[in-house]
Amino acid sequence: MAGWPVFSGFGAGSQEPPGPLPEAAPWGGMGYTGEMAKWLLRGGLLVLACVAGFTACRLMWPDAYVFNAPIRSTLIAASVRVPSEELFGQRIRAAEGFSASLYAEVAGARMLVATEAGDLLVSSPQQSAVLLLERDGDGDGRPDGQRALLSELDRPHGLDLRDGWLYIAEGSALGRIRFDVQAGRVQGELERIVTGLPNGGNHWRRMVRAGPDGWLYAAIGSSCNVCFEKDERRGAMLRFRPDGSGGHIYATGLRNSSGYDWQPGSGDLYATDNGRDLLGDDFPPCELNLVVEDGDYGWPVANGARVLDPDLGAGFEARALASIPPAFDFPAHNAPLGIRFLRHAPPGYENSALVGLHGSWNRTKKDGYKVVSLHWAPDGTIRSRDFLWGFLEDEDVIGRPVDAAETPDGAIFISDDYAGAVYRVVWRGESN
Repeated sequence: MAGWPVFSGFGAGSQEPPGPLPEAAPWGGMGYTGEMAKWLLRGGLLVLACVAGFTACRLMWPDAYVFNAPIRSTLIAASVRVPSEELFGQRIRAAEGFSASLYAEVAGARMLVATEAGDLLVSSPQQSAVLLLERDGDGDGRPDGQRALLSELDRPHGLDLRDGWLYIAEGSALGRIRFDVQAGRVQGELERIVTGLPNGGNHWRRMVRAGPDGWLYAAIGSSCNVCFEKDERRGAMLRFRPDGSGGHIYATGLRNSSGYDWQPGSGDLYATDNGRDLLGDDFPPCELNLVVEDGDYGWPVANGARVLDPDLGAGFEARALASIPPAFDFPAHNAPLGIRFLRHAPPGYENSALVGLHGSWNRTKKDGYKVVSLHWAPDGTIRSRDFLWGFLEDEDVIGRPVDAAETPDGAIFISDDYAGAVYRVVWRGESN
């Protein structure tokens, strides 16, 4: 299977035997039976190692940590079945005044961008493609069409539109291509304006957003759970000019910032960040950070509000103390991903942002698996409210929200890479 290591008795990395097998020879000789004995021994040791590892996991960790449906889906990059309308209606709830429905089926749907024409762009690393969902012109609650804008890409993830360009973040590159918003079509060839970005690792999905200052912002997640990276661009946010030039590190200590957006009015840049694993159910928190130039947000030596990391913090107390604490804490392991400030907000949602909580994989009891709205008080404090939930019920998961987007008419769209779906949430008005 592509992408997985090959375990073979034929030598390191080899997938083919070294030639025709010799004729049978006595056990222990170098003939057929001797070679077969080696293969059998190595295969048996591999099986024993797998059984021992699995047994250890089952004994030491609860089932929520091992081979549950969400982590299995992550490992094999597969979606589950899209919830039926009946199940969706039974399970999924939206905040008061809103109603939610299934809008489209898109395998591996991740990041979203809404166009001024009302179309929706969706990245799908699973399909190696960027897709366009045509606006619902006939009012049936579904896109009028769905087609691939670009295909055969290298795990496309982050997307943004600016000045007639569609920007795309791939595994090791940032690219751009001309995009006609009204026609909903790309023009010309994809130009990779930044190449050689650190690739692979635990957090291989790349992000790109175009800031109000005219620069491109690209987040590069860590290669590990917790470590000192050899490449300083990992666990950091980078900044480039629109043509890819002038690249430099903008902020550090960001373990895995999978979503960021600029707050209307203030222009402040807020980024989600996933806290490290394997320190228990409730620590460390996942984070919302107010990202500033040259800011250090602590990873890997500090977690949350400057709490020294038990594995790597020793000797780095000064750096931990000087790090910038989160603007807001999400519960541990909730995995906040996309964040989107609402620009066409209904009453009560002015200056608010939606965040997709992808959900935990290493908690004894699952948590997250919903969309929350964040609300800024005049004193700067932030509070969270459930916006779209029901994807988790009695440890059963039917969806994992990723990102949010808003069309000019105020419709809100939510992506779900687990169910392979895009949901539509609309304001119906406050109930009497």
